[in-house]
Amino acid sequence: MNEILRFVMNHSRTKMNLEKITQEVVELSRKTALFVQKVTANFNKNSIEHKGLNDLVSHVDKQTEEKLVAGLKNILPEAGFIAEEGSAELSDNQRYTWIIDPVDGTTNYVHGLPVFAISIALYDTQTQELLSGVVHEINRAESFYAWKNGGAFLNEKPIRVSETKHLKDSLLATGFPYYDFDLMEKYIIILKELMKGSHGLRRMGAASVDLVYTACGRFEGFFEYNLKPWDVAAGALIVQEAGGRVGDFSGGNNFILGKELIAACDVFNELKDLIEKNWRSSCD
Repeated sequence: MNEILRFVMNHSRTKMNLEKITQEVVELSRKTALFVQKVTANFNKNSIEHKGLNDLVSHVDKQTEEKLVAGLKNILPEAGFIAEEGSAELSDNQRYTWIIDPVDGTTNYVHGLPVFAISIALYDTQTQELLSGVVHEINRAESFYAWKNGGAFLNEKPIRVSETKHLKDSLLATGFPYYDFDLMEKYIIILKELMKGSHGLRRMGAASVDLVYTACGRFEGFFEYNLKPWDVAAGALIVQEAGGRVGDFSGGNNFILGKELIAACDVFNELKDLIEKNWRSSCD
């Protein structure tokens, strides 16, 4: 087939069927979550590996990712992969890329804390746009999902971000550094200000869950640094399609890299200004 014709067909198919693709990914995530639940009963902490300081991985992560990669290849064969555990690799000539975290919240998982999720996003490397996002919170069987310009949903019901207008009335989520502690002191200053100036802070231990909880209004906002693309890609799109804003600590669009991210309802600017005031002085 002519390469130009193949490109046009692939591009058109993806654009026309984003809803269908997303629904297929939701179903794949639900089925894969049943596997995770099944093996949880016999999970042995002795199987844990350390990728780095406080960066854990288990055989469950690896097996889950393999199942997801196999299923996603059937859904969109022309797409490449960015996967946390490296079950498949990105090819330079592939326009569409799946960004996968098979078990976001591995530390929670290995300690028996029931907050962890499957996170899958579809990314257009040419336009640099997120096209589809699915976060399946395994323990509550909650499927959060969205596709570009299609709205956001939780188990087939539309969701919207909170209508809260002021930071002082907000419940916020964050994460703590677990391997790079150079900026911790400045981060603690931010936490201190927000403890005094909001309804409180929560640390769930899974960025994808923090993001979708922001998307459905359980949190007014979420912020964290030292994240990876697979932590944030799916949840970021879901927040945006639910009417929220997502950006880096300056309000820009570099959040997809995962290094720093703010997601929030109408309190976004107020939260961003507070964070940036303390953060940039430590990073310049």
